[in-house]
Amino acid sequence: MNWKLLGRTLRWLGPVSVLVAGLWVWESAPVRAQSGAAEPSAPRQTSTPYTGDLSIFDSPGREERLQINRVMDLLGIEPSKNVADIGAGSGWFTVHAARRVTSSGTVYAVDINPEAIQHIEQRVKKEQLHNIRTILSKPDDPQVPVNSIDAVLLLKTYHEIARPIVLLRNLGSSLRPGARVGIIDRNGNGANHGVNRDVVVREADQAGYELRESHDFVKADGMDYFLIFTRKPD
Repeated sequence: MNWKLLGRTLRWLGPVSVLVAGLWVWESAPVRAQSGAAEPSAPRQTSTPYTGDLSIFDSPGREERLQINRVMDLLGIEPSKNVADIGAGSGWFTVHAARRVTSSGTVYAVDINPEAIQHIEQRVKKEQLHNIRTILSKPDDPQVPVNSIDAVLLLKTYHEIARPIVLLRNLGSSLRPGARVGIIDRNGNGANHGVNRDVVVREADQAGYELRESHDFVKADGMDYFLIFTRKPD
């Protein structure tokens, strides 16, 4: 820009032109990017949902290894309670919970895999358990009835959920006051069939839950953890 020429022109035009010229220079200047703008965070890695032989989840001795009765005690699963088994797979935990809540309670077996749902329905008929309801859910919405659930367990499932915060938020409307949400998983990077404990706690917090208890008794190798959450007060 020829500043000498601009100055002579402004003296000839008068004071009003100074304001006009100033505005023109300001508009012509390049706009700097806002340094405080937050970059969107990339989604974490997840594992591919299992679609193989479901019988592997019913291996002998699994009850003792996971101490599943102790798990149900801590989740408050007892007669007349309603339970959601999210990522039910073969229905292994579904059946244990159904026997615990007796005919006065209900267990919802939730899975996104149609073959798993079919497997559970056949198992229910074979074992003559009449307090189990199956739900073919969406990946980020368990679609459990509103205000119906006293306890939830995600058993080695959380690392497969691509949008865990969304799923937990959608689950919230299904929970009764004081409902406990249990997550059993193993430490990992998300893609290796595990996800670090601290990641789960952080995501649950973002979804509106608070950590109530943390245990490591579910396997002796020190890799597995059992976390219990409740909804934050409104």
